Amino acid sequence: MMDLFPLWNSIRIALISVIIVFFSGILCAYYVAKLPRLLKGFIDVLLTLPLVLPPTVVGYFILVVFAPARPFGGWILTTFDTKIVMTWYSAIIASSVVAFPLMYRTVRGAFESFDETLRYSGQTLGLSNTFIFWRIEMPYCKQGIIAGTVLTFARALGEYGATSMVAGYTPGRTATISTTVYQLWRTDDDAGAFRWVLINLAISTVVLLAVNFIEKNERAYGGKVFPSRGNG
Repeated sequence: MMDLFPLWNSIRIALISVIIVFFSGILCAYYVAKLPRLLKGFIDVLLTLPLVLPPTVVGYFILVVFAPARPFGGWILTTFDTKIVMTWYSAIIASSVVAFPLMYRTVRGAFESFDETLRYSGQTLGLSNTFIFWRIEMPYCKQGIIAGTVLTFARALGEYGATSMVAGYTPGRTATISTTVYQLWRTDDDAGAFRWVLINLAISTVVLLAVNFIEKNERAYGGKVFPSRGNG
């Protein structure tokens, strides 16, 4: 019987990573988009580095921080009696770091394209900055946010390099679809590896089709930028 743990583990890692990256990516993109050009360029390079670095290099830096032999990793082990590396949840750290730039850059582009006259118009109507952000700016940038979220999920689901370094491969504990494909291929089990490849392709296809359906309905529906505040 086929062991489905890699499927379950990959999905939970990808979903948790998406939640982390969704909020951190939007937060960073929102504030970085408003910084002066020089400072924005510097921070943008730092936040985008995981996108251009080899995943194994990203995994090495994570090990430098969280390995039990390192100061911070040792402190976590001593204080909380918890080892971060070589656990399933260490793959969440790896997937989040690797996928973060995709969310950040996509959403930052959406925020930078936001028509500031809409903000000024909202302020003249007495709307708070919080109301403007959630009810005007976020809906305006919805397409970029959806695209970034989908890219994040797909990247986290298929992450291998950094994950294999910080979480390893232990059947029933840390195995993911990607690490399972490699292990099966390495042991000449091409049929088993191909089954997991098909599963990964099926999940990714369903996600992309769902997003295309949402975007199509959104374009057909349209919508107002300024919501109604009543008849008075």
